[in-house]
Amino acid sequence: MNETEKISKLDEPRLFEEDGIEAQVASLVIPVLKPLGFRLVRVKLLGQNGLTLQIMVERADGSMTVEDCEIVSRTVSPLLDVQNVIERKYHLEISSPGIDRPLVRKSDFFHWQGHIAKIETNITIDGRRKFRGALTNITQDGFVLNTDKAAYGEAISTPISFCDIINAHLVLTDELIRDALKKNKDLSQQFIPENNPNDSIQTLNFEK
Repeated sequence: MNETEKISKLDEPRLFEEDGIEAQVASLVIPVLKPLGFRLVRVKLLGQNGLTLQIMVERADGSMTVEDCEIVSRTVSPLLDVQNVIERKYHLEISSPGIDRPLVRKSDFFHWQGHIAKIETNITIDGRRKFRGALTNITQDGFVLNTDKAAYGEAISTPISFCDIINAHLVLTDELIRDALKKNKDLSQQFIPENNPNDSIQTLNFEK
């Protein structure tokens, strides 16, 4: 990937954004991530260890190492301290997207076409708002989800527009693990136990 392609990928907007405190954190960290060669995947407040602020980040090519997490932490941690967005004690977690990653940009859907994903929409489609199936026929406007576990009476194929999505992530399968290992050189160098493929996620935790 040349520098022009990297810049283009770093500038690609996300399909949906956070609300409330999570949105405030996102607006703070996005401008400081780009000069370092990173882009935001998502910000999420989790009720674990009391309160955890998870900032999920990746490079333009989708990779993320422990060293990258350290760089991001050293950059955003002082910023969060100064802005004091969260007025209580919390843990800061800088992490990579992992294999069963969130799908937050159109390029994510193109990149993982053919794999199983779970999708949630803000409108009712065929009487439902939650879907699971293989990502197919992807265009700049949307895609077709071919269900892998259709219940009686459910449509096998469902067209979904990008503008109607509020949440999307890959489903961990053997095929996804194999494909991820082929596509990501950093990931292929890591040992992924059969009973816990998500050990490949790079994560750093800090108490604030």
